[in-house]
Amino acid sequence: MLTVGDSFPAFSLTAVKAGPEGLGGPGVSFTEIDQATDEGKWKIVFFWPKDFTFVCPTEIAAFAKLSGEFADRDAVVYGVSTDSEFVHLNWRVYNDDIRDLSIPMLADVKRELSGALGILDKEAGVPLRATFIVDPNGTIQWASVNGLNVGRNPQEVLRVLDALQTDELCPCNWEKGKDVLKPQELFSKAA
Repeated sequence: MLTVGDSFPAFSLTAVKAGPEGLGGPGVSFTEIDQATDEGKWKIVFFWPKDFTFVCPTEIAAFAKLSGEFADRDAVVYGVSTDSEFVHLNWRVYNDDIRDLSIPMLADVKRELSGALGILDKEAGVPLRATFIVDPNGTIQWASVNGLNVGRNPQEVLRVLDALQTDELCPCNWEKGKDVLKPQELFSKAA
């Protein structure tokens, strides 16, 4: 699996658009998203195993609920699975939790991105619940992966993004607005 310090792989995937545009039907609901889309922004890229499952919509809705907070931090959120854009669209239409989704749903049907990242489950052949924070230069700054049956905490992803954007030393459980560690102050207190 690619990890912190690695370049996020180049990709070009068809996606169901965010918001009401994503519900316009096959002719207007789709767009292409690649590594240059939203250039200069932080990217939160999270994967789920399969559409029309039980844990997945809870996570997708939770990431979408925080999309405004991510946007306030100059970050975009991309949700990805190996289902097609047609399956994504159908799922949005028929699932109340994700119908009004404010983030795009990317279709990695050839498993090129999930394969390049090394996040495909060896038995099921679907993406693990992997999450990546990618900086504006395309470098992975945080990577996390859960098994197929355990959902994530998108609030923690937001907290980690806040910490990364300080470019400072952040202690355990640090939250935005709290003090960061200043080694020079710690050493002067010890002396």
